[in-house]
Amino acid sequence: MNQGPILVVDDEEDLLELISLTLKREGFDTRLAQTAQQGLDLARAERPALVILDVMLPDLSGFEVCRRLRADAATEKVPVIMLSAKGEEIDRVIGFEVGADDYVVKSSFSVRELVLRVRAVLRRRNGEEAPAVSATQLQYEKLTVDSDAHQVFIEGSEVPLTVTEFKLLTLLADREGRVQTRGRLLQDVWDMPPDLNTRTVDTHIKRLREKLGAASAHIETVRGVGYRFTSKPK
Repeated sequence: MNQGPILVVDDEEDLLELISLTLKREGFDTRLAQTAQQGLDLARAERPALVILDVMLPDLSGFEVCRRLRADAATEKVPVIMLSAKGEEIDRVIGFEVGADDYVVKSSFSVRELVLRVRAVLRRRNGEEAPAVSATQLQYEKLTVDSDAHQVFIEGSEVPLTVTEFKLLTLLADREGRVQTRGRLLQDVWDMPPDLNTRTVDTHIKRLREKLGAASAHIETVRGVGYRFTSKPK
C-alpha cells in the first residue's frame, strides 16, 4: 500500500494552494509543482500515492505527462486524476486513453468533490473496495490475480498494473467466458456512455496484454463484438 504524498501539478498558483490546503486539512501530505517537468521530477523522487494533474501546463500538456508517468517503471502504477478547464467529451476520452484514472472539469468541481474523488481512487488502488472477483486469490495457469492485495503475478513475478488496468482485468475475469462489448466495458470501467466512438477500450486492452506477456492469451478478442476472458486459452 502506497503511503506517499499527493502530488498536485497545476500552473494556477491560487488553485494549487487551495487544493493543497484542503488536502492537508483532510490529513494528506502534499507536494506541489507548477510545470510538467517539476511534476515528473517530483513523481520519480517522491513516489506519490496519487497525482492530481492539470491538462494545460506551460511546458508540456498534462496528457503527455500522464503518458510519461505510465511509461516509467517507477511511476506507472501511480493513480492520476486529471484536472482541466477542458471539459469536452473528446478531452475526457483522451485523458482516459493516456491512462488517467479520473477526469475532473475545473468549471464544475468543488474542492470537497475533489477530495472525495481522491479517496475513491486511493481505495480502489489499495483494494479497499469490494473486489471484482470474489476470491482473494485466483489462479489461471501462469496468471495469478490477488484482488485483496490488488496485485497480479505472472509465473510468480508481480506485474505492475494501473488502477484502471487492474479493474479492467478483474472485471473481465469475473465475467469469464462471457463476451463484454466495448460499450459495456466503457460503462463499467470508465463510467462513459456505451455508444461513445473511442479507442479507449482497445488502447487499454493492448496495454494490458503487453504487460501480461505470457498470460495475454487469457484475454480473447471477439471480432466485431468485444473481449472475453478465458481461464484456459488455446
